[in-house]
Amino acid sequence: MLRVVSAYLLAVIVGYVAAAAATTQSVMSSLADMGVVVPFSDRLATTGHDIVGMVASYLPIIAIAFAIAFAVAALVLRWQPDWRWFGYPLAGGVAILAVHMALEFTFGFTPVAAVRALPGLTIQVLCGVLGGWVFLRACPAPTRR
Repeated sequence: MLRVVSAYLLAVIVGYVAAAAATTQSVMSSLADMGVVVPFSDRLATTGHDIVGMVASYLPIIAIAFAIAFAVAALVLRWQPDWRWFGYPLAGGVAILAVHMALEFTFGFTPVAAVRALPGLTIQVLCGVLGGWVFLRACPAPTRR
């Protein structure tokens, strides 16, 4: 059980850091498209600031979404254990997609500016896939009886 919880926490942290960093870089890319020159050191500092700054809001949302998604995936994978390699990454991606769709539906807009366009949403979903892959790799496979 401790390994499952550790794998979950690692997946949440990796998924969150990747998603927060991707959000920042999306905004930086938009600035560059407008002709604003952003030095690499500023990109790095802003990314670090945003990773720390979004902890209170985005991290808990990702943690809850992953908890639900990985639990559902575990139930499904009881009957299809050979799909494990695909199931957890898919669950992570669907979790992030569901989060942003729910935020859009609830508030009428998404608080994460990067997902207002399809490429940004796709990158966020891929960050969820990464979190699911980390969970898959860190979580022991159940033994067959």
